[in-house]
Amino acid sequence: MKIEKITPRIGATITGIDVTRPLSTGEIEAISDALNANGVIFFPGQPKLSGEEQRAFGGQFGTIEAPPKLTKESELRDVLILDFTRPVGSGTDIWHNDASYLACPPMGSILQAHILPECGGDTCFASMHAAYEALPADMKAMIDHKTASHSTGRVLELTRSLGNPVYDDEETLAPRSHPIVTLDPRTGRRRLFVNPNYTDSIDGMSKAESDRQLAFLYDHIKSPEFQMRYRWSVGDIAFWDNHAVQHYAVADYTTRRRMQRVTLAGYAPVGIGATDVEMVPA
Repeated sequence: MKIEKITPRIGATITGIDVTRPLSTGEIEAISDALNANGVIFFPGQPKLSGEEQRAFGGQFGTIEAPPKLTKESELRDVLILDFTRPVGSGTDIWHNDASYLACPPMGSILQAHILPECGGDTCFASMHAAYEALPADMKAMIDHKTASHSTGRVLELTRSLGNPVYDDEETLAPRSHPIVTLDPRTGRRRLFVNPNYTDSIDGMSKAESDRQLAFLYDHIKSPEFQMRYRWSVGDIAFWDNHAVQHYAVADYTTRRRMQRVTLAGYAPVGIGATDVEMVPA
């Protein structure tokens, strides 16, 4: 196995691994360490996996859980198929953590490219560790112990406005508060946990002040210093930490792009002041 960093702050490629076979304990530990160190890791040039095979691969790193919603192309309850030719308005072309409105947002996602457009369709990833660490000291002091409310409201509004289908179960997902700054469950390292897809407001602030502070954070997240952009080839697999990394699927293509994803069960985000950060099962 060979691990090569893509940028100093985020991303690494892993070669010399066959994801279709069971991994050794040492391989699982090395991959997990690479994920923790780099936020998102890539396995280029893998064979296209069936849903069952991708579930088996992902299950070596945690418990596979069904996503909150499925597309009509998804045949297995816990394997999501993202098949688009017109991606604008799908909610994926906005910086976000997946399902941050849940009590326990997913720990991570494993995504494989099955069909790619003639050009375009890249995915961008941003390190929320690096984003937090680069904040001014006064902004850190302001947000370190605050929470923010997350819900599906903004995405549902956009979905309806574009005439796209809305899933019935999304209507029942009430707003939920999480710390704005959360702790990595393995190291205690701090990272931002707000995103323009699902974060509604900062708790305890007026709407005007909350909007102003969130706008600052969202603009800050867009800095190229915290990001990388991945150009897919068929068979490539990406595995990212959903609590530490935000992603953005670039909606610049007009021919088919089909991706297959499994989701790893998550945990409740914990903020600064927690006495025990060992929250992720081994």
